[in-house]
Amino acid sequence: MGTGFMSMPIAVLVVQDEVLVRIDIADYLTDQGFEVYEAADADRAIEIMEAVPSIRLHFTDVDMPGSMNGLKLSAAVRHRWPPVHIIVTSGHQFVDRSELPDGNVFFPKPYKAPDVAKSIHDLFADE
Repeated sequence: MGTGFMSMPIAVLVVQDEVLVRIDIADYLTDQGFEVYEAADADRAIEIMEAVPSIRLHFTDVDMPGSMNGLKLSAAVRHRWPPVHIIVTSGHQFVDRSELPDGNVFFPKPYKAPDVAKSIHDLFADE
């Protein structure tokens, strides 16, 4: 499914506090050839972003425990790492595009993992 000219897989950070949901999407994306990192909350996500500069996509749930929810985390990622693409998901609320940083995608839960993978490829299609 790669674009052919990219020699390294796209590094994705999955931020999801529900363990089984996180494992499910992380395993699927790994099987699709992505390099996947996982975090259960925003604080850990920021630590991983700082430690792994190759991360190019941030996939986060809105509703999480800790210092910030997924929307605030997305804004922080956009501010500190502007080139990183962001996909936001939630099963409890609909997020309007106006609430997301520019150029980002929202998936309501339950989402289909193949749809997420296709969206990731679409985000990188022009790069």
